Amino acid sequence: MTKEEVFNKIKDIIVDQLDVDADKVKENTNFKNDLDLDSLDIFEVIDKIEDLYDIEIDTDEGMETVGELVDYVLKQKTDK
Repeated sequence: MTKEEVFNKIKDIIVDQLDVDADKVKENTNFKNDLDLDSLDIFEVIDKIEDLYDIEIDTDEGMETVGELVDYVLKQKTDK
């Protein structure tokens, strides 16, 4: 699994789940500042990602951007 594959999956989840314009979702996109997501929106995305990749995401990690979430998922999958 490549970083690009994980990014594209997460991007699809954000776009589908939260009706966000796909052009707005980049690796450096900030969940709150750029996408105006609240904690419930972010929780919905994290829940879908946890189910998809069969991992636990620690929300205390302070991930603020899509890229940070992608890196976290990759690390969780390689640590297993």
